[in-house]
Amino acid sequence: MKKKCLVGMSGGVDSSVAAALLLDMGYDVEGLTITPFRIDSSCEQKETEKSCCSAKSMQDANRLCKQLGIKHHLIDFTESFKEQIVSKFAQDYFSGKTPNPCVLCNRLIKWEALLEAAEKYRCDLIATGHYAKINFNSQNQRYFISKGNDPAKDQSYFLWKLSQEQLSKTIFPLANYQKSEIKEIANKLKLDIEKKPESQEICFIPDNNYHNFLESSYPDVLNSIGKGDIIFNNQVIGQHKGFPFYTIGQRKGLGISHPKPLYVKSIIAEKNIIVVDEIDGLSSFSLIASELNFQKHIEVEQNKIYNVKIRYKDKGSPARCSKEGQELLKIEFLESKKAITPGQSVVVYEGDDLILGGIIC
Repeated sequence: MKKKCLVGMSGGVDSSVAAALLLDMGYDVEGLTITPFRIDSSCEQKETEKSCCSAKSMQDANRLCKQLGIKHHLIDFTESFKEQIVSKFAQDYFSGKTPNPCVLCNRLIKWEALLEAAEKYRCDLIATGHYAKINFNSQNQRYFISKGNDPAKDQSYFLWKLSQEQLSKTIFPLANYQKSEIKEIANKLKLDIEKKPESQEICFIPDNNYHNFLESSYPDVLNSIGKGDIIFNNQVIGQHKGFPFYTIGQRKGLGISHPKPLYVKSIIAEKNIIVVDEIDGLSSFSLIASELNFQKHIEVEQNKIYNVKIRYKDKGSPARCSKEGQELLKIEFLESKKAITPGQSVVVYEGDDLILGGIIC
């Protein structure tokens, strides 16, 4: 009897080819799309083709499922998304952090929706079009993420929060492919996929301007915060319009003059203060991470050198890791890192294998 697999469908080339590959591998395949996330009544007008959750993407997913000859399902996670992702996103900014909502959304929304629907439609496995691999450590019986074959498209960084149960029921059909190969497969299969730019933005902020989002969605909170001081060398050198509008490493939009460029070094939310410095002052050798999720191993070796990424576009740097109590991880880099940002994800690799991830605190 064929195994049944439910594929997360976005209407793009990656998820569509993932479904096609699964069919070719002999799976009984069905598609699932999470319905658009409506944040307010004007969201429909703000949607762009680059938003992975737009109404247009929904229509594309339905059309591609028909072309592939598979069933297409919709599931509405709007309220969960607002409560668990959008609200958390705003709360992080209001506490002086710079959040990465995609990491949280993968575990709490996308995988939860897929697994919930998989049970409903009696599917054995779930799949997505991510460029990453899932491996199994037979020594400790743990599943873990590894980097995909295409370094330019590797998405392992965003998957560190996935649980053992979620990983055990997931397959990534694109794991061993380059993006160029996926496009070639789509062309050969004559999949009716519109050419559109890769989504680089947060799906509920399609204009890619989180300032506008905070101002329109939380005006009372911003008004209560108000303007504050910009500090350089313990001196007030200007005023900012409210700390949630700034992030570590930011240079533009500070509204101050100085012989050398100044960057946001730290945000003191409780005092509504932005501390700025010249570029060399943004360097540090260590960080503390919380909300840890272990994958390949359940511990770190203190004297071992790991490769650690502090943001998605980071190539990674050698570092040592050590537990601080039961809930925190201290990471000490062998070379200085610039603009380590609270709220962002830090991910620890052993070669291509994901050991654990956490939130920089």
